[in-house]
Amino acid sequence: MRILDALSEGAIIAELNATEKKQVLEELTVPLAKDSGVNHEEMVRVLLEREHLGSTGIGDGIAIPHGKLKSIQSLLMAFGRSRKGVDFEAIDRKPAHLFFLLLAPEDCAGTHLRMLARLSHLLKDAAFRERLMSAADAEELYAVIAEEDNDF
Repeated sequence: MRILDALSEGAIIAELNATEKKQVLEELTVPLAKDSGVNHEEMVRVLLEREHLGSTGIGDGIAIPHGKLKSIQSLLMAFGRSRKGVDFEAIDRKPAHLFFLLLAPEDCAGTHLRMLARLSHLLKDAAFRERLMSAADAEELYAVIAEEDNDF
């Protein structure tokens, strides 16, 4: 399973303006709603419901907010970076800087879990995280992700 099967260059935000968790979710879902035609507020609602179960801030400056929607047919993904960092209630209590947001069809648990595992595996690599943090813009971020995606 490739990340770029779900992530388009238009869904990459090189510098998030958000300063809190809900704002991150709102900002990252804008390009997904635009591309998919799915209601933006519905996306945010589903993601916030998942966050209430436990933060998706996994530590090391990473958050992978995710949820399931009835109204989509395939995985949707967005990526955002915050150089300042956002308190995402991460397990290590440190701010999150790298955000992979994932929305999956409600009846697609296996695909959803495989993509979460794939992202978690890639993001364990400190060199990959550093390359994401130092990329100049969305185009370079996409290239970094594509390179890692192809090497897997």
